[in-house]
Amino acid sequence: MDRRLALLCGLLLLSCLAFMTLGAVGSWEFLLQFRLRRLAALLLVGLCLSTATVLFQTIAGNRILTPSLIGFDALYVLVLTAMVHMLGLAGFAAIPAPAMFAINLAAMTGLGMVLFGVLLFGARGDMIKLVLTGIVAGILIRSLTEFLQRMIDPNEFQLIQAASFARFTHVDSGLLALTATASLPALVLAWRMRFRLDVLALGTELATGLGENPQRGRKQALALICVLVASATALAGPSGLFGLIVTALAYLVATGTRHAVMLPTAALVGCIVLVAGQTVMERVLDLSTPLPVVVELLGGLVFLFLVLQRHIR
Repeated sequence: MDRRLALLCGLLLLSCLAFMTLGAVGSWEFLLQFRLRRLAALLLVGLCLSTATVLFQTIAGNRILTPSLIGFDALYVLVLTAMVHMLGLAGFAAIPAPAMFAINLAAMTGLGMVLFGVLLFGARGDMIKLVLTGIVAGILIRSLTEFLQRMIDPNEFQLIQAASFARFTHVDSGLLALTATASLPALVLAWRMRFRLDVLALGTELATGLGENPQRGRKQALALICVLVASATALAGPSGLFGLIVTALAYLVATGTRHAVMLPTAALVGCIVLVAGQTVMERVLDLSTPLPVVVELLGGLVFLFLVLQRHIR
């Protein structure tokens, strides 16, 4: 194993140990069970979002693009707002958690395939067109969401606002199992595509010359991206610019750009950021501020730094 990957594995183990043991008071049986569920959720979300971001940047051919920037998080809030608007607070609360997870997963995967498919294949390799179209699409989705939110009860609006940020305070074991069932096969398929992704990263002409069908490969990667992001978002909520931070750090840490290296590096970095960040926020600083709020701030700074760099792929 590469030394850097081994170091990341060590840091992740230390982060997990600190998360499980720091500030432990009371029954260890209850604490371990409660914290283990949260730890599993943090690791699963980190794996899904980091892998999906690496895949998305590969098929988009740009390291500053993420599903969140193109509007995937806005899709989640739109679906949630539409359901509350149609069913009301009582009807929405009556939906069982597994059914809600399935609805969110299906709706976001389907809408994400349409959105990303139109953006990626409509831009035809023009990155400026892709970015601008994605920003406009995100604005349209958010505008429609705000329009629906203005027509609902203030209590319903408060519910939507609370669900608009990722949350790891309470994790349902059933939802955790459903997320693992949906996302783990996608993670395995993404790993099996690692060599094909190296070819797709070379561009359409070179990939075709090497025997790869770029359009088919991008569609397959796009389906995996939608399943992974939808699974993580349905479990914990939208994570904003988390993927951008993870991939930016992963490219700094990794010894090369091959996906056999980048995928595990990004996954380890993503898990470390979530687990260590949650541990520091809760156990060291004793803050109730949600971790995604800090991630959004840091992600915005990272995005500006990447945009202002002279050499951006």
